[in-house]
Amino acid sequence: MSEAKPFLLEIGVEEIPHWMLEPALENLSASLSALWGQNGLQHAPPQADATPRRLVVRTASIQTRQEDRTELVMGPPRAAGEGAAAGFARKQGVDPASLMVENTPKGEYFAVRKSIEGRETSAILAEALPAIIGRIPWPKTMYWTGKDGMRFIRPIRWIVALLGGQIVEFQAGGVRAGALSRGHRRLGADEIAFDYENYEARLEKNGVILSFEKRRKRILDGIRKLLRGTGLSLVDDDALLKDLCYLTEFPTPILGEFDPKYLELPSEVLTTVMRHHQRYFSLRDSNGGMAPNFIAVMNLKADRKGFVKKGNERVLVARFNDARFFWEVDLQRSLTERLPDLEHVTFQAQLGSYLEKTKRVQQRAANIAAVLGLDPLFARRAAELSKADLTTSMVKEFTDLQGVMGGLYARAQGEPGEVWRAIYEHYRPLSMDDAIPSTPYGQVLSLADKFDTLASCFSVGLAPTSSKDPFALRRAAQGTVKVCVEGGLRIPIRAMEPEVLDFFLDRVRYYFRDIRGYAYDEVNAVLAADPPDLVEADLRLAAVKRVRKTENFEPLAASFKRIRNILKQANWTRGDVNPALLEADEERALHAAAASIAEEVRRDRAENDYLRALNHIASLRPAVDRFFDKVLVNAPDERVRNNRLALLGRLMNEFSSIADFSEIVTTS
Repeated sequence: MSEAKPFLLEIGVEEIPHWMLEPALENLSASLSALWGQNGLQHAPPQADATPRRLVVRTASIQTRQEDRTELVMGPPRAAGEGAAAGFARKQGVDPASLMVENTPKGEYFAVRKSIEGRETSAILAEALPAIIGRIPWPKTMYWTGKDGMRFIRPIRWIVALLGGQIVEFQAGGVRAGALSRGHRRLGADEIAFDYENYEARLEKNGVILSFEKRRKRILDGIRKLLRGTGLSLVDDDALLKDLCYLTEFPTPILGEFDPKYLELPSEVLTTVMRHHQRYFSLRDSNGGMAPNFIAVMNLKADRKGFVKKGNERVLVARFNDARFFWEVDLQRSLTERLPDLEHVTFQAQLGSYLEKTKRVQQRAANIAAVLGLDPLFARRAAELSKADLTTSMVKEFTDLQGVMGGLYARAQGEPGEVWRAIYEHYRPLSMDDAIPSTPYGQVLSLADKFDTLASCFSVGLAPTSSKDPFALRRAAQGTVKVCVEGGLRIPIRAMEPEVLDFFLDRVRYYFRDIRGYAYDEVNAVLAADPPDLVEADLRLAAVKRVRKTENFEPLAASFKRIRNILKQANWTRGDVNPALLEADEERALHAAAASIAEEVRRDRAENDYLRALNHIASLRPAVDRFFDKVLVNAPDERVRNNRLALLGRLMNEFSSIADFSEIVTTS
């Protein structure tokens, strides 16, 4: 094998939005790995890193040259004659006498075995890298070097491309690759020389901590040091921590404070202002309440004179003053008084205003509450006020607080707990990791709102596509599934509008398979048995998963698959078993066992003990095996044949009511 050397690619840019870095880095790393694989270049595992100003992919070892190889080039069929062979030889630059004849499934073909000299890795990289860099997917790109130039998220300022100590010569985005990196915008040099081994160390000396994990550790260690002995504790926020790691090259946390008088505002407002608008961490005091302090993370080494701290405090106070003004002004009008304003807030052009949506949600909430044995009046009132906060100044300014502010305003205006808590939580769950509403009425309102969004959008042809889902209908459907299952709400599946049902069931399969971890065939088996609601489906799945490990289950599932095929081939629809026509001992034994076990299964189902029911069904396996070993289903006598089909049909119908065993994938 040829010698190997380290390779490093660094693309230096103006600051890239933090949320775009990870997917871009993954694409760049995958593209390079694919290039090396396609060209047969042995290499060490690539390492990928990113900061706001650079994307870096490197490997400690890669072949500097492809291996020489031979390649079999196929030509025309032998039947095409000597003229075709001569033309093929000329094209390949070889003597016709050197052609071979290869036997293939399609017949004999002329062929030539050619020796191909390996290319230099630097040449392969130089040729491919401009296109690889240009194909990094960004949500939005621009031309930075004229209309004939490459599109990119931000202007490229420098490129480092080194194979060993040699520059890989190419150009991208109007910039030629070189050997010099750049440091932190304020803490480092504009030109940094390095070699592969000291690359990270040289960057760090110039204010750039390249490793995401090292930046993360620096932030957390700094926070722990700041809070030591204060009695304060950090409100954990992994998503914010991740954002800050990708927003900085040399992160340093600082501890700030604000006037305790602002704690009179709801903590939800304060934390939203701090997190979403300033990217500050919230803190708790020693009693677990919100502290008048925050943690900010600056992109500098130190704030010795406290200027950064004071600047952050000044900005935060201004934002808090805005929030206090909005809170006081909004409370001057009740949510009920705001309802007519919803007529001027569009839900969707074809579906009308939020006032129209509110009326639909009211009716759905009342219906769902009635099904669940809850008070429809509470459900209807919560639904009536649920969207009124969209007209408030606070929500217009801080859109993440919709629903939350409605609940807080409803509480301040004297609405009962069942109502304000439902409004407060009705947008939940926002993701599969988010909690469902904590109260029954919150769950009802969440379902009513999401059901309405799904049904309304589907009714006007706004079903999501593979690439577009502007109304987040997948999230709405997944949220309804999560609320029903985890809230234990027995809402009939078939109550869903027919045009939405297939889409909804796809989300059900996703939830049980990808979130709850059930095997896909277990999910298919249970849904094929048409459970009345998702709580029932969950109970059945848990039982199927457990009974699947028993020795009789999969063989019996294989037998049910066989039964289904037999019934399908015979075009059997239905019929009763006549005991007098049961001739063989084995079919009489199966009939008796099935009748006995059916009684047990019905009793188990009445007690919701699906595990015991499935174990009883699995115990049929010996009788089923003996039947198929000794009994000919397709008997010459038509009456006997139909009776045996009826026996199998009874088994299929009786014992597939919990889960359709024939959907289970078996090893046999």
